[in-house]
Amino acid sequence: MKKYRTGLFCGFLLLLVCLLASPDAPAEISVIDDTGNPVALPGPARRIVSLAPHVTELLYAVGAGSRIVGAVEYSDYPEDAKRIPRVGSGFGFDMETIVAMQPDLIIAWQSGNPSWQVARLSSLGIPVFITEPRRLDDVAGLLERLGRLTGTEAVAAEVAGEFRGRRAQLQARYSERPRISVFYQVIDASLLTVNGQHLINDVIDLCGGRNVFSGLPALTPRVDVESVLQKNPDALLASGYAPLWPAWRERWRAWPAFSAAARGNLFFIPPDLIHRHSPRILQGAGQVCAALETARAAPDVTKLR
Repeated sequence: MKKYRTGLFCGFLLLLVCLLASPDAPAEISVIDDTGNPVALPGPARRIVSLAPHVTELLYAVGAGSRIVGAVEYSDYPEDAKRIPRVGSGFGFDMETIVAMQPDLIIAWQSGNPSWQVARLSSLGIPVFITEPRRLDDVAGLLERLGRLTGTEAVAAEVAGEFRGRRAQLQARYSERPRISVFYQVIDASLLTVNGQHLINDVIDLCGGRNVFSGLPALTPRVDVESVLQKNPDALLASGYAPLWPAWRERWRAWPAFSAAARGNLFFIPPDLIHRHSPRILQGAGQVCAALETARAAPDVTKLR
């Protein structure tokens, strides 16, 4: 009888080991987000809330768009994303609506979401992955980590590889071109720009540009007209709201000593192609590179500052 019980017990242990080793058994997924914090899931995420338009794009890019149960306003790419239920905007979202969606993963944007709301969601026990890419290479890595979180690693690896390849092509073509000084204008009313830690600065650098406000401490600092005129950049790149661009351009043309305006080096870059940390940013980078190449051909543009 004792041998029978021993055999039965050993058989049970063997069955348990086999079940744990079964390829069908869910394995815990663990990745590090852009703030350095670990995010662990018992298995691939199935119900995701996206708190930034670029996050929505990234999830569709890795083949996990159908897992998004809620997203913020302006999550409008690709076309299917427009049909996702809204949970607010990137500047503030409806906590009750998000909780009612019973997400198993929330993906946030460090510099674009209210930190207290993100912290509150995390305190409720919902896994929160925070994004904040600062370099183009970070976008590729982000694609791979989102693929890991959603169980779409193969698609993510392919998309990330294509992204790195296209970035390398731009770098080979433009990074050794003569450096040209650049002012990047996010909005007009308060002259918001970017510093050297921002992803857009990496785009400018890739194209052979030099951000004249790269040394400022804030990620998106406010400057004034006088400081821009003092820097007197060779080119101005603007984004924001396209219908307002003609008015912005005319205001800069009113300063005859402003080199960028005098040389005709005032360029508009569509915001969806440069402000979103998604694969489409390389389309924006291509437009930035082409604009700076045009600026190099303008009179006296080779003068280094």
